[in-house]
Amino acid sequence: MCGTSYKSSPQLARADRNLPRYPSRAARRPPEEASMRSLRIRMGIVPAVAALWLAACGSAPSTGGTASSSGAALIHTTSMKVGDKTETVLKNAKDLTLYYFTPDTATKVACTGGCASNWPPLLATSGAPTSSPALPGKLTVLNGDNGNQVLYNGHPLYTYSKDGDAGDAYGQGVGGKWFVATPELAAAAPAAKY
Repeated sequence: MCGTSYKSSPQLARADRNLPRYPSRAARRPPEEASMRSLRIRMGIVPAVAALWLAACGSAPSTGGTASSSGAALIHTTSMKVGDKTETVLKNAKDLTLYYFTPDTATKVACTGGCASNWPPLLATSGAPTSSPALPGKLTVLNGDNGNQVLYNGHPLYTYSKDGDAGDAYGQGVGGKWFVATPELAAAAPAAKY
């Protein structure tokens, strides 16, 4: 084999025939064009990621709650399936189901901090909260640990972080303490005095 060129070897000659006659498109591309192409891709991805980040971070109030201005109705009602029955429930302006937490009272909110991250409070930015249509109960605001939280018949109202669509009521019965708020919700008992 010493001194013999590879062309004389039948195995190598056959291997040469399997190689492409022309270089691939990427191999023919000048290095400047390849780097420009990757730059264009990066320039398209960066604004898209930035827009998503701003949309996710910029639209939420700083307290993590669901805020609404006094110009539009803060609460409305709709009929929907909750568990195995259809009920009329309270919804926020974004059409998310509203809940109440049984440990809360008309003067003290029990769901704050990490709890309020999973159960964002319904907040009023200014003025008295309104509903459409008019509700049989009373809407008020409690300036507490979560900010200006809206109460219905003395119950602080919340949304649930796992509800994403208008028909969701995943928070119903969670922990035996979270329930969907309805127009017929009885007035909350005043806080016990010790």
